[in-house]
Amino acid sequence: MDENENKETNVNSTINAVAGLVAAIPVYQDAVQPAAKQIGSALETVTKTVNIALAPIKFLVWGYETIEGFISIKVTEKLKNVPPENIVSPPTSVAGPAIEALRFCGEENEVRELYANLLAAAMDSSTQDLVHPGYVEILKNLCSDEALLLQSFLDKKSYPLLNIRAEFDNGGTKMIYNNYSHFDRITKLKNKKLTPTYIDNLNRLGITTIPEDVWLHDEGIYKPLENDKSMAVFKKGIENFNAKMKLEKRYIKLTNFGKHFVENVVKEKE
Repeated sequence: MDENENKETNVNSTINAVAGLVAAIPVYQDAVQPAAKQIGSALETVTKTVNIALAPIKFLVWGYETIEGFISIKVTEKLKNVPPENIVSPPTSVAGPAIEALRFCGEENEVRELYANLLAAAMDSSTQDLVHPGYVEILKNLCSDEALLLQSFLDKKSYPLLNIRAEFDNGGTKMIYNNYSHFDRITKLKNKKLTPTYIDNLNRLGITTIPEDVWLHDEGIYKPLENDKSMAVFKKGIENFNAKMKLEKRYIKLTNFGKHFVENVVKEKE
């Protein structure tokens, strides 16, 4: 048996082990049942309307056969350059929750890819010890745009931000825009207006942090933000309220936890 055949056998046997985990996880039954008889005829119309609204969800939630097919194809693809002797069964503490969570992210392509990266890292003996079980919970709290935003940290570990404030003559200030960035230009975000919210969520999850009262020493790195056309719009709006625009320099960077997460989950295996 040559090396390729040996590797294929090893990969297939390990994928089958993961498939066994898929089969072992119980399938939850649909909890939404016709409730008209129990709650009275007055709510029958509401019940029907709710059931109609929930109907498309049934097609979005992945069944375990679909998950098994996804794992067999995607994870094998990501392990294609890993030496056969390094491919091992993943820890149940990682694979079990990851497989269960995959049921609910069929539409989230970018997040789905991260789950595949996680499983691949957990099945490589050279990276298995670096995979934290908590990574699954992180993925469960990410949307596709946030997964895309994390791609930005593969090459750079920090990015400039600006807080835009209105400063009034009486000394009072008001936050106009928090954490203004160019992430929407670096990545193809679907909902660009939610970028500050994405940043807040990544901070909440402990992947990134924004140090207080600290900014990047390279002043030139802030120029693209300061000279952005949007700044003129903000300035005009603030001046309409007899206030001055004040820009506060900040920056966002990966935490130690975030660095490991990006390295083992966001980054594709070479």
